[in-house]
Amino acid sequence: MDEMNFGSRDARGNFSPKKPIDYGPAFAWPPKPGAVLKWFFAFPGYLLPWNLLYAIAAIGIWYFLTPQLVHFQTFSLFWFSVILVRNIVLALLVYGSWHIWLYVWRKQGTSFKYNRNWPEETAERFTFNNQTHDNIFWTLVSGVPIWTCYEVLLLWSCANGYVAMITPSENPVMFIALFFLVPFVHEVGFYFAHRFLHFPWLYRIAHHLHHRNNNPGPWSGLSMHPLEHIIYFSSALIFFIVPAHPVHIINLLSRLSLAPAQGHTGFDRVATGDSASIDTSYYAHYLHHKYFEVNYADGMVPLDKWFGSFHDGTAEAHEAMKHRRRKRGI
Repeated sequence: MDEMNFGSRDARGNFSPKKPIDYGPAFAWPPKPGAVLKWFFAFPGYLLPWNLLYAIAAIGIWYFLTPQLVHFQTFSLFWFSVILVRNIVLALLVYGSWHIWLYVWRKQGTSFKYNRNWPEETAERFTFNNQTHDNIFWTLVSGVPIWTCYEVLLLWSCANGYVAMITPSENPVMFIALFFLVPFVHEVGFYFAHRFLHFPWLYRIAHHLHHRNNNPGPWSGLSMHPLEHIIYFSSALIFFIVPAHPVHIINLLSRLSLAPAQGHTGFDRVATGDSASIDTSYYAHYLHHKYFEVNYADGMVPLDKWFGSFHDGTAEAHEAMKHRRRKRGI
């Protein structure tokens, strides 16, 4: 597959897609029902591939990889350990698969890679002086345990009636609707947590660790300071307000935990043949790592447009960003 059919490379050899970033028609004004319907079922679109995949994964995790809810009525280190081991295995499978395919086997070389350079293997700013080792450490030693703490807290709360629960038999409409709402909760929660983490004092304390990855790879996605992990996963606390089923809790937490691998591949798309590819759709987030103050959200809800931090990857958007910096004296 020829990457030049999809984008171009600058003088430094870094790849940029031809198509500017957009948010799709969901929040377009005036509304476009036909375009929304087409986008909803398109590939890639709202459902496919990622939202449907994470919904199916959540169902599988709940019904096949999670102890029955009754076991969480009393806190137990044993059940905590079961969930922790399960989450470590999920992280290793998801992050490891992206990393092995793109960075160990290098199946497509630097084709579609935004930054032509590979992760740094000798850099003092990283733990162990190695970018990949640093990222794996913070993901598995901080990210996965804190993900597990939130999950066990919410399952314990469900088991003891502290969280209002719905069931598919008694509330089928709400049960199905929440699968469609979880991606929006994820997006909005991530945006505001992310903006908060860019407050200078909090950035210095915590978020700078994640931003050491100006050329991210899959393991960079959940490589964060423990304080950032606590803030990042906090959107799951919405289930103390919104009635839900444990599968929706797992849906949101598994997205928060595993989707960053896809979002930080460093590649525009993964070529799977001469004419087929998997669009990772995360150029917006790559630009955030590159320019720091743009694209705080993932790109479905136009929060960055509404709050003036959007960069669509075009030269015009780059000039607008530089203008904003000059106005602030940067």
